[in-house]
Amino acid sequence: MARKHTRMVIAYDFDGTLAPGNMQEYDFVPALKMQPAEFWAEAQKVAQEQQADAILAYMQVMLKKATAAEIPVRKEGFLEFGAKIRFFPGVEDWFERMNEYARQKHVRLEHYIISSGLREMVEGTRIAKHFTRIYASGFMYDHNGVANWPALAVNYTTKTQYLFRINKGSLDVYDNTLINKYVPDEARPVPFANMIFIGDGETDIPCMRLVKDHGGHSIAVYDPDNKQRNPTLKEKARQLIEDGRATLATKADYRPDSPIDHAVRAMIDKVAANALIHDCAD
Repeated sequence: MARKHTRMVIAYDFDGTLAPGNMQEYDFVPALKMQPAEFWAEAQKVAQEQQADAILAYMQVMLKKATAAEIPVRKEGFLEFGAKIRFFPGVEDWFERMNEYARQKHVRLEHYIISSGLREMVEGTRIAKHFTRIYASGFMYDHNGVANWPALAVNYTTKTQYLFRINKGSLDVYDNTLINKYVPDEARPVPFANMIFIGDGETDIPCMRLVKDHGGHSIAVYDPDNKQRNPTLKEKARQLIEDGRATLATKADYRPDSPIDHAVRAMIDKVAANALIHDCAD
């Protein structure tokens, strides 16, 4: 009898995890005639003065500054900004490689984004087609297609909500019926033990800890080319292992035979082996 495929999920942060830097800094912030440090300082100032969520503050500053600079803030424009984002080595063919390896192990692998960056920019990237869902901060649009209000703000604490949505199969962000309903662990579509979370920093710690504490794996990555600007990145990633928050700390290099490539294949093997043991027990 043919074996059925078991489901497995890899959830990713975006900025600093799949792509260097912050997505807003590639083209959007320069279009405002601002330096990245200046933009983020103003967003932080707004957050402090208004006692506002930092994500909502940066989204408000984006709209305010774009309007002042007469830059259209339409979804199509954000998609165009996203199309120019570059990625760490190996990212663009990573998903198909991992999917194929998982298929050979009778595992159906799904990929999700959980990011504080902009949903519309991620949707414009060359890799957007590989994600089952993109959970990221996003805007509402008026009848002219112009962004006028935040639709969703994803910060470091609310990120864990989307792991629970995946775990329970409640994928639509507007629907709170299933996410708040008691569902026995054995009835949940994707156990946390079948999840991997990949992130790059302190804002990812709640997700890393949630997945790892429930039997899954968390990977902390760092930009190997950013050591001169921020030499503590590698040490911070390794500290997450010492603190029990991550399974692995490694450079953001997704090419074949890289450390993360070997590690994720081993994690897929583990899920496949557990599923086979379970099938034998039946």
